[in-house]
Amino acid sequence: MNVFGLLANNIAIDLGTANTLIFIPNKGVVLDEPTIVALRSNRMERPTVAAIGHDAKAMLGRTPADISAIRPLKDGVIADFEVTEELLKRFMHKVNAKRWFLQPQVVVCVPCRSTLFERQGIRKALLSAGASNVLMLEEPMAAALGAGLPVHHASGSMIVDIGGGTTEVAIIALSGCVYSASVRVGGDMLDDAIITHVRRTHGCIIGEPTAEYIKHKIGCAQPPTEDEAAETEIEVHGRSIAQGVPKTVHLTAREVQEALHEPLNSIVSAVKSALEQTPPELSADLAKYGIVLTGGGALLRHMDGLLSKATGLPVIVAPDPLTCVARGGGKALDFIHDKRLSSIFV
Repeated sequence: MNVFGLLANNIAIDLGTANTLIFIPNKGVVLDEPTIVALRSNRMERPTVAAIGHDAKAMLGRTPADISAIRPLKDGVIADFEVTEELLKRFMHKVNAKRWFLQPQVVVCVPCRSTLFERQGIRKALLSAGASNVLMLEEPMAAALGAGLPVHHASGSMIVDIGGGTTEVAIIALSGCVYSASVRVGGDMLDDAIITHVRRTHGCIIGEPTAEYIKHKIGCAQPPTEDEAAETEIEVHGRSIAQGVPKTVHLTAREVQEALHEPLNSIVSAVKSALEQTPPELSADLAKYGIVLTGGGALLRHMDGLLSKATGLPVIVAPDPLTCVARGGGKALDFIHDKRLSSIFV
């Protein structure tokens, strides 16, 4: 047995496109920050990190010429290795991941359809950031563990994890994914759909933070009722395309729902495809227990109703869906030294 591994401050990381969460046993989720880095460019030297996380997100759309705020991950995988490595180093230092000078073992959650090359990139970045060992857990499995589903039992469980860059759909039984699929539709694409709608319909350009605000305030997956439609209207500000001056527009919940229809339909199609390929015995379990929603997208109003109407199955939003993957990764830390249960790692 590796005594040093037991003494190390092992951690679980949900390295998401939109947010990075770190879980430490007996402490819970100790870090939840945007996966954003602000870089300051120098003519004679390589760009340096000006800010990360919440500080960097506050700079989106507001930076001077020498600073750029970027997302180093795209669709759940690393797009900029060096920036991701620096981001992880700073986050791990922030939560004091070392204990008695021992490097932590890390369980990191990855998209179920990520390639071997993409997983090697994540592993290399974490090792460079200070991890002693890296174990990988597919996001649907982590989400199911975090939601408290019986993943080790023979009965089937269906999880739909709607993240920032991807939506993971999986049928889980006996510590493995009987079926899994990943579609590159998530919260970021919903924001893009709102930005496109406001530009086309109102002749106004808005930024990502404003689109995210609109989604949180009046976004919904199904057409709102008359009472909801009457109460859900907001005023936002952007730049007029025609005049190039600040412009104020009023948006209703109904038009935002119409803007989100196309990306949401892709998620519904992925869920239906999973159900079509589910073995009959597991289909019976799903009819009984239903579908569990996790991830930030689960908080979109009426998302559960949209999927329930499309599939005819009960749909449940997991408690605290935003942290399900990180908490599931934390539970998986207990399985590192258990040969019977370590099969959940990939």
